Amino acid sequence: MPGNVMLNELAEFSTECGTDEHLKGGGVNSSAKNKTPMLIKPSGTSLRKLEPDDFLPVDRGMVRKLYDIDPPEDTARRETLVRQILVKAVLDGRKERPSVETPLHESIDYRYVMHTHPVLVNGMTCSQKGGEACNRLFPGAMWCDRPEAGYRLCMNLRGKLSEYKQATGKQPEVIFLKNHGLIVSSDSTVRMRQLHADVMDILRQEYAKAGVTDRLVTGDAADSVRTDAETAEIKKLLGDHAACVVSSVSFEVVEGPITPDHIVYSKSFPYVGELDNRLLDEFRSTHGYAPNVIKTSAGVYGVGPDTRSAELALELAVDGAQVNQLAGAFGGLDYLAAETAAFFDNWEAETYRLNVLTR
Repeated sequence: MPGNVMLNELAEFSTECGTDEHLKGGGVNSSAKNKTPMLIKPSGTSLRKLEPDDFLPVDRGMVRKLYDIDPPEDTARRETLVRQILVKAVLDGRKERPSVETPLHESIDYRYVMHTHPVLVNGMTCSQKGGEACNRLFPGAMWCDRPEAGYRLCMNLRGKLSEYKQATGKQPEVIFLKNHGLIVSSDSTVRMRQLHADVMDILRQEYAKAGVTDRLVTGDAADSVRTDAETAEIKKLLGDHAACVVSSVSFEVVEGPITPDHIVYSKSFPYVGELDNRLLDEFRSTHGYAPNVIKTSAGVYGVGPDTRSAELALELAVDGAQVNQLAGAFGGLDYLAAETAAFFDNWEAETYRLNVLTR
């Protein structure tokens, strides 16, 4: 298939998936492979407005070198090594970084790969009975029960993909990632589009049966006088970290880490309670950071050094609340382990894509 046709098809489906229903922030990714190179979304950019020329060409042989390295035990050194190899793989003098999921895309046999984080999917993947539900609702799909991302996710999935192919003769077209999202892949964008739609339809039907909704359940309308006063107080208490504050009516915020995107944009933990300097100091001392999300009896606030960061914090807080509602269909939320959350809190690759999205 000529490269321009392949890229046009990938860009078209990518923008179709670049909606609030399928993603938040810039964390999802898509790719297409011919013989060489692979064309993949740059790290930190959004699917919402991707054009064919936006995809990065990467040397597939260079990417495959990651499968044979002996990575350092130290997390920071390992991630630096992976990043250096991925940057070297970029062709045509392009300066952007390829998606951190590039090694995973190369591990998948199919021409096209789409990785999204739909709220309907994460209602299942972030739940206590997600694996059981996946096996029941999607018997041909693969469930990955280790909530990881980037290189670690790739190396874990490579073994599972090999086992699946040995058992069935081909890799799965649909993969669910615990506390993370969805991957669909195919040699045809028509087929991939149908796979994605089928997943969403099946989950909608399941939620309807369970009587749960992704429509955000909110409290009473916010008192604008009070929220304005609290916005000013948050800025005063948190200084430059809260240069920008956006507010919402009250809703039940998720009080722990559930996916990498929620950690990157909203942090693992929100501050819940009335505004108090001593309590905010205790929060910072406990967690090592100032809150990106604050919930008081008046409403919920997204906090950040700039408008986009504050908006993203609130956007992911809303998404987390919707995931929490949907997870009720599958036994309730299953939070990420502290060690896993700490990795995402400190992952340089996530800091990089946040900076790309907000600059």
